[in-house]
Amino acid sequence: MSQKIIRVITTASDGSQKTKEFESFDAIEAIHEAIGIDDCSTDLDLRGMPIFKGLVGPMPDGKNAVRYESPDVFEALTKEWTAMKPKRRKRRSAKEMAEAKALEEAQIAAGNGPKPKKKKVPRPRFPFGIVNTPSTTDAPVSS
Repeated sequence: MSQKIIRVITTASDGSQKTKEFESFDAIEAIHEAIGIDDCSTDLDLRGMPIFKGLVGPMPDGKNAVRYESPDVFEALTKEWTAMKPKRRKRRSAKEMAEAKALEEAQIAAGNGPKPKKKKVPRPRFPFGIVNTPSTTDAPVSS
């Protein structure tokens, strides 16, 4: 694993978020008590990292950073995240669709267009799986 920056985000006395960055877990262990090791994260890079009492994490924060948050910061950021509304996708008008189709046909005519898609050939289906049929060489077993 490459060297990661460890960010601890807490709430300052005035209500703002305060971020501290650490190079190693030793400095954090001086402030927070390590109570376990993460062994169930879906991000494999986070497995084996310590879990600290009073902090939520570890969680990825960019490519080379790990993030721990205080519970109040975690709650506030989660509320902000859930309140965000997704952007509505704009539908193309009939005129825009016709222009795009004409452009694509012109590119195909000039030889610069996309390659035609191959038709998928359906594979035969065996509803009961492959059935073993008895052969003439199979002799009944006598007991």
